[in-house]
Amino acid sequence: MKFTIGWLKEHLDTQKKDNELIEKLTDIGLEVESFENLSSGLDSFKVAKIINAEQHPNADRLRICDVDIGLDDTVKVVCGAPNAKKDLLTVYAGPGSIIPKNNMKLSVSKIRGVTSYGMLCSESELNLSNESEGITELTTSKYSDKIGKNFFQSNTEKVVDLSITPNRPDCLGVKGIARDLAAAGVGKLKKISLKNIKKNGSQKIKVSITKDKNQGCTVFGSCLIEGVTNKESPQWLKEKIISLGQKPISAVVDITNYVMLDLNRPLHAYDADKIDKEIIVRNSKKGETFEALDNKEYKLDGDMCVISDKSGVLGLGGIIGGTRSGTEINTKNILLESAYFIPRSIRKTSKLLNIDTDAKFRFERGIDPQSIELGLSKAAELISEICGGKISNFDIQQTDKHEKNKIKFNVSLFEKITGFKVNDNEIIKILTDLGFEVSKEKFELDLKIPTWRPDITQPIDIVEEIVRIKGYENIKTLQPEKTKIKDTLNAQQKLFHFLQRSVASKGYFETVTWSFTDSKINKLFRENLKEIKIVNPISSELDVLRNSIFTNLTFYLKKNLDRGFKDISLFEIGPIFKGSKPGEQSTIIGAIKSGKVSRLNWNEKDRIVDVFDVKKDVIQTLVEAGYDRQSFFVRDKSPSYYHPGKSGSVYLDKDEIDPVAYFGEIHPNILKKLDIKTEGLVGFEIYIDYLGEHKTKLKDLKTNFEYSDYQKSERDFAFVVDKNFKAQDLIEIISSIDKNLIRSIKIFDIYEGENIPEDKKSIALNVTIQSSEKTLEESDLEKINKLIISTVETKSGAKIRS
Repeated sequence: MKFTIGWLKEHLDTQKKDNELIEKLTDIGLEVESFENLSSGLDSFKVAKIINAEQHPNADRLRICDVDIGLDDTVKVVCGAPNAKKDLLTVYAGPGSIIPKNNMKLSVSKIRGVTSYGMLCSESELNLSNESEGITELTTSKYSDKIGKNFFQSNTEKVVDLSITPNRPDCLGVKGIARDLAAAGVGKLKKISLKNIKKNGSQKIKVSITKDKNQGCTVFGSCLIEGVTNKESPQWLKEKIISLGQKPISAVVDITNYVMLDLNRPLHAYDADKIDKEIIVRNSKKGETFEALDNKEYKLDGDMCVISDKSGVLGLGGIIGGTRSGTEINTKNILLESAYFIPRSIRKTSKLLNIDTDAKFRFERGIDPQSIELGLSKAAELISEICGGKISNFDIQQTDKHEKNKIKFNVSLFEKITGFKVNDNEIIKILTDLGFEVSKEKFELDLKIPTWRPDITQPIDIVEEIVRIKGYENIKTLQPEKTKIKDTLNAQQKLFHFLQRSVASKGYFETVTWSFTDSKINKLFRENLKEIKIVNPISSELDVLRNSIFTNLTFYLKKNLDRGFKDISLFEIGPIFKGSKPGEQSTIIGAIKSGKVSRLNWNEKDRIVDVFDVKKDVIQTLVEAGYDRQSFFVRDKSPSYYHPGKSGSVYLDKDEIDPVAYFGEIHPNILKKLDIKTEGLVGFEIYIDYLGEHKTKLKDLKTNFEYSDYQKSERDFAFVVDKNFKAQDLIEIISSIDKNLIRSIKIFDIYEGENIPEDKKSIALNVTIQSSEKTLEESDLEKINKLIISTVETKSGAKIRS
């Protein structure tokens, strides 16, 4: 919202300086984005005189002009305007100037082989009018002695630009801003003085509002002004329009724009002679079309609020008028409209048709429904003064009465919420100045909310109004007592962030993606879950909620691979969805790794990542989170999107039903379908919701390094077992023999083939044996070796391989 301080003072009687007003605007919640002189950036536009104009040697429609820009300085400018001629006074813009109409920055350029230093400007390019046929022609009497001087006055008032939040539509008019400042004590709000305009009979054009379902208009006010002489606006009105960065068009249009900006009351003027018999406010029919004032043709859906006559649509109510009934400079009779349109109707229609106008911007936020007559009176008075004409009586058609809403406000609520007290009389004065009707009953105030404040609906809104006017600086800042500070995160949330850091520490880069994904990718990882479609997706490629964390990870992995990156490790922590109802989702931390390990290591041979890399990462992450490694149990079951022979699942205990993690190589068919070109792709998923709490708190977790002063010994064993026997079971059998001596067990080979029966396989293990009490002698080692062999053979039916 832009306005000048002078315009503000037409509504506010104040002695405050400009900077004090700006500071107070910010204090009461009306954020000032800028406060600068209108002529800022326009100092390079000079009054100039064409000394000579010659035909361009290489273009029939261009002239080369020698232009006097003052101080005995002339420049050459190539110009295509038909009125560029010798001795013409005009406006010159030098290199570096920014043209107001299109924000184009000028530079020295060659035009058909001739260098042009700047530009001679039309009124349209300067935003002075719509005239674009030729360059600006300045009068000799006024500008002959101003050659070389700034065309735009340097003492133009400064313009304030406010950032108005959507809940404050009342401050989209200068009067509303003045009202807030007056309530804050920087001046007195002036009453709007309207002349007692003479009205001549009833409004001759019949107006009706249909009783359609979801009708978007509830009040339509109008008056007929006959015998006007539309003309160029007077200088004071032009200056106001230009001060806001807009372009004057004609007196009638400029007046409607002025009233909208001044009172936040959008209006529309129709050429009454172009209206076919009557005005009908109705819902549109699907497929109707009309040409709008932006010179675009719109095809309408059903149930859009339109203003029409017997011949069809004249305009979209509260959004934009049509060219068929638009006013022109030769318009003689005007029908002036002042209406109230329901915000949701405006929002819906403008979104569907992608139209954005000043009127739409205001109506969708909520206009004062009781400002109908005020808008008509102000505009009719100005049109009569400037353009003449006879004004009819006002015709107000309405289908709904807009009465003031009421709130009961307990004054003690203010201190309870803000922590400081304001006496009752001051509260009443603040609210009265803001336009509330106040009556007091003991400790409660009965309030009638002004109709221009649709955002006030409950007592807490009243607290906000009082505190912003009184001053937020009155709210004291209190430091919390340290002894009462409690953890803000629960155990599950702490685990969430711990796992996040743990996986990142293993070389994975975190990604943050949408919770929705492409259904074509999602179906590859969906398993047996239901596809959850999004009714209104932000794009056609993101049309379902993801059933797996891998959907987006593989998508962005492919993007990076296609850009030439190698050896990529990514992870994400977030939700996956099993259904559309609340609670039908799980929190997962998933990771994928591709490419090679030690690709650029001179000391170690590179290799393709494999299932054991991610198995190590997932086991280590769970151990770091405090879960007992000794109780883990690994099975070879996994979802179908993993390679069936190179994947597995991790359980916190052998008796657990649900796994807490999956790991493995991503199925080759998926890589083929997604056209992922990499030497290897493995991944893992940890289901955080399945991780039960353990007794040790995360902050108390410590890494205990048990070490021994005595020599360790390593022994290799190879056992022939049934083909279906799990290596994990073999590890558990050996580790349970003597936990004090057997420190670690590693599988280094699994063999099937020659010299091994068809229904058997060989599992080779390396067992580390070490005592923390003494150096083990050969007899001790032999004893434990025999015990390992006998125990394995007894419990598993295995045989030591010779």
